[in-house]
Amino acid sequence: MPLALYFLGLAVFAMGTSEFMLSGLLADIARDLGVTLPAAGALTSAFAVGMVIGAPLMAVAAMRWSRRDALLVFLVVFLAAHAVGALTVSFPVLLVTRVIAALANAGFLAVAFTAAAALVPPHAKGRATAVLLGGVTLACVAGVPGGALLGQHWGWRSAFWAVVALSAPAVVAVWRSVPAGRGGGEVPGFRDVRAELRVLGRRQPLVLLALCALVNGATFGSFTYLAPLVTEVSGIPERWVPAVLVLFGIGSFAGVTAAGRLADTRPVPLLAVGTVVHLAGWVVLALGAGRPAVVLVLVLVQGALAFAIGSTLVTRVLYAGAGAPMLAGASATAAFNVGASFGPWAGGLTIAAGLGYRSPVWVSAALLAAAVVTGAVALAVARQRASASAATPVPDAVEPGPTPAG
Repeated sequence: MPLALYFLGLAVFAMGTSEFMLSGLLADIARDLGVTLPAAGALTSAFAVGMVIGAPLMAVAAMRWSRRDALLVFLVVFLAAHAVGALTVSFPVLLVTRVIAALANAGFLAVAFTAAAALVPPHAKGRATAVLLGGVTLACVAGVPGGALLGQHWGWRSAFWAVVALSAPAVVAVWRSVPAGRGGGEVPGFRDVRAELRVLGRRQPLVLLALCALVNGATFGSFTYLAPLVTEVSGIPERWVPAVLVLFGIGSFAGVTAAGRLADTRPVPLLAVGTVVHLAGWVVLALGAGRPAVVLVLVLVQGALAFAIGSTLVTRVLYAGAGAPMLAGASATAAFNVGASFGPWAGGLTIAAGLGYRSPVWVSAALLAAAVVTGAVALAVARQRASASAATPVPDAVEPGPTPAG
């Protein structure tokens, strides 16, 4: 894999750390800036909404730039937003910086998926995607616990400065290593955007994007509430919660790494078998959450399956959306963040309804069940159409009539 891919992965690691680290910093932020904890929670929602809206909008805006210029602009804006956030004493200003950071993050990911695919041979998009998403999984392993540790010892602002420190070398690395790529040089017209939207409006990309949202919704529907599940239901001491989160991150990294090659060579078996096993894992976790051993094993396994399936789906979106080189990556980014917003929201509703801390896991199981049904129906329809197409006689192949005598 080209070295530039790993530098893109470093930037994704910094961005993933920023996206997830707030879970351990919200109480400190609320106390320091004089707001309630629910109000501080709006920082997480604002980031998620910014990612969903920003992915397609920033991708369209970036069509006029070279890939390297677009990546650098988004990365510098992301860095600056965190520097301002670390310095401000105003909660509204901090909220605005989270929205700006999310827009920059979404734009960077949209362009990075396209740039990564262009850096490798056409048959290696899965491995390139795995390198990028490996940055997200490493954020779960090291970035999120590290941010929480910094917050505990030096305050929440130190975690923001750490993201700045991670982003700065990524700026230099991207500038030095990523090829400029093609730049339109002009503001994209409606015709360009419509052409890419037509590609993504076909059945296969739409099904893949729906699966992205469902799988990621299931993942974050449970991951968001993993700490209370572990402490209140499993009975694991609170001091071990960071270790459990790291365990999930290790599984995620293993899954995305293992799926790197399979996403290019055997995507259908991986998605079909992996999604069914993933669904079974959520059901077993919901039923066996009272047993610490069951929880620890399944946190690792579910993390691996979630990111193996997720990275494969992103890869298939890039293949299916080859005619939409910019908006394919943006759409995958948006779909994943739709899931990341909806899953925790739905899980929170079940907890608020008094259904207990196991209930978000059942929400995850329901979302995976919907993914299994959606995938099975889409595969059956595709095979039926393929069979019908094969059975249709070719118009030019007309049976010859009798040869005239004489």
